[in-house]
Amino acid sequence: MNRSNGFTLIELMITVALAAIVMTLAVPSFEETIRNNRLTTQANELISALNLARSEAIKRQFTVSVCKSANGAACDGSGWGDGWIVFVNRDDDSPAVVDTGEDILRAYGPIRANYTLNANNNFTNYISYRPTGISNNFGRFVLCEGGQLTHSRAILINKTGRPRIAPDNNSNHIPEDDTGTDITSCTPS
Repeated sequence: MNRSNGFTLIELMITVALAAIVMTLAVPSFEETIRNNRLTTQANELISALNLARSEAIKRQFTVSVCKSANGAACDGSGWGDGWIVFVNRDDDSPAVVDTGEDILRAYGPIRANYTLNANNNFTNYISYRPTGISNNFGRFVLCEGGQLTHSRAILINKTGRPRIAPDNNSNHIPEDDTGTDITSCTPS
């Protein structure tokens, strides 16, 4: 009697069914991981610009500003989502303007499609760091995907000018500001 080694059709169908169940459970979790990584990457891009501005202001002993910029050469963006530039603001003008002879240290491009990056009224157009490393104001930026607070990051700038991502301390995954208050809008006031 010949005996063949292999799978029966029933064994194969059971294996495929189990694989489908496992994939159905894993894919939504993987999508959430990708979403969180994209948000974190975008938030870290802004934080790196703010840290660069702060450290260069201390190093160069001049005011260094970060302003919204659509073209990477002037403070001309209609929103922070268009991109931003970090530049040495030698004449410390307000609002921040890139004048002749002022060095642009780095230009950042626009954020991903379907994302919004907004600042509260303290940082409507720019944020500047003095030679001491202290910013001209304190406040926050809010980065949202698709206008949903459950898919958002808040970047807080404290009184000393240090930026950080706000903690997510609640079950709705909405960041909180320094006082523990939920950030209730993708357009902070």
